[in-house]
Amino acid sequence: MKTTKDLYFDWAATAPVDEDICREATEVALTYYGNPSSEHLQGSESKKILEEARERCATTLGVNAGTLYFTSGGTESDHIPLLALLQRPAPGTVIISAIEHPAIREQAHMLKHQGWKVLEAKPNSQGIVSPQTIENLLTDDTVLVCLMAVNNEIGTLQPIYQVANMLKDKVKITGKRRVKLHVDCVQAAGKVPLCLNYPGIDSAAFSAHKIGGPRGVGLLYLAQKQEVYVRGGGQEGGIRSGTENIAGAWALSRCMEKYYIAGEFSKNGTKNNDTASRFEIKKPTPIQSATYERYLRQQSYTADFINTLKNMGATLIPERTSEDFSPWIVQAAFKGLPGQVLVRALSEKGIAISTGSACSSRKISRPVLEAMGIDKELASRGVRFSFGFSTTKESMETLVQELREITKLFA
Repeated sequence: MKTTKDLYFDWAATAPVDEDICREATEVALTYYGNPSSEHLQGSESKKILEEARERCATTLGVNAGTLYFTSGGTESDHIPLLALLQRPAPGTVIISAIEHPAIREQAHMLKHQGWKVLEAKPNSQGIVSPQTIENLLTDDTVLVCLMAVNNEIGTLQPIYQVANMLKDKVKITGKRRVKLHVDCVQAAGKVPLCLNYPGIDSAAFSAHKIGGPRGVGLLYLAQKQEVYVRGGGQEGGIRSGTENIAGAWALSRCMEKYYIAGEFSKNGTKNNDTASRFEIKKPTPIQSATYERYLRQQSYTADFINTLKNMGATLIPERTSEDFSPWIVQAAFKGLPGQVLVRALSEKGIAISTGSACSSRKISRPVLEAMGIDKELASRGVRFSFGFSTTKESMETLVQELREITKLFA
C-alpha cells in the first residue's frame, strides 16, 4: 500500500525533508549551540560550522563564499535587493515580469508608495518573458530588473541569461550604467541546470525547503555587496542582521551539495542574446550524479504524463510548444471540473496537488494566468501537479488512475 508521502504532488509548494540531512542538522543544532558572534569557544565552534556551510554552498554554486548570505528564506532573499533601492537618493523605475512570485510582485508594488515606478513585462502565450519585451520597457531611470528562473505555477524556464546579455549590450549602445538583474532561483535550484556565476546576474534568491531542507532558511547571492535598508546587529556581513540559523544553514548547504545541477557556458561567451547552443551541463560530482540522472528520468516521466493528460481531454496551461519548461511542474485543466473541487477530491484519496502558488492559495485571482491572458473560466479549472526527487513512475501512474476515475464523474 502506498503512503500519503508517495502520493505527494505538491513539491513546488514545499518538498518533503531529506531525512538524513535534517537528522544531521538536528545533531548540529544540539552540538553547536553557541552564538557565532560570541568570542568564546562555543561561539567560535558555531562560527566555524556556519562558514563551512557557506563554503559548501559556494563550491556547489561556483561562486565566491563572500557573495553568499544566509537568510530566513526565499522571500527575504527576494526582498533584500528590492528594499536596498530605498537607499537611493531619488526613486527610479523597476521592471518585474508579470508572472513573478508574490515575494517579488507584492514587495515591488510596495515601492510605489515610496515614489518608485514599477513596470510589468508581460509574458507570451507560453508564459515566457522575452528579452525584447523587457528591453522595450527600459527607461533612463531603470535600476533593477527582476525575472524568475522557473515559474512556480506553470514551470516555464525564463531566459535569464539572454536578459543578462541584453542588459550588458545596452551599456555598449547607450554608454550608461548597467541595469541590475535579480533572479528568483527558488524553483530552479536542484530542479534544472543553473549557471549562477553567469556575468550579468547581480543577485539571486534560494530557499532550503524547496530542495529537501528545513523551512525558515534561505540564501542570497550578491555579485557585489550593497547597502541594505533593514539593519541590525551586522551579522552576515551586515546584509542580513539577526542571529544565524546554524543548523538551517548546514542543512541548506548539504541539500545544495546533493541536489544542485550546475550548468556552464563556453568561454567564448554568447552572441545576439542566444545562449541555447552554448549552455552545457557540467559533469556532476559523484554526490550529484544520482540527482542528475533523476532529472533526466523526470523529463521522460513528465512527457508521458502530459501525453496521458492530453488523451484524457485535459487542457495544458499553457500548451507546450517548446522545451522551455521544467519537468517538475505541469499545470492543466479538466473540462467541467473546478480546480478546487479536484484538489479536494484527490485529497480525500490521499493525493496532494494544488491550484497554484501556496502563497496565493486563499486568493480567488490567478495573477500568473491572468498575465498570460488565460480565460478566467479555464483558469478556475487549472491545477498544478509538481514532482520531486522521490516521485516514482508508479506513483504518477496511480495519480493518472485516480484522475480518470474522478474526471469520469464530471464528464
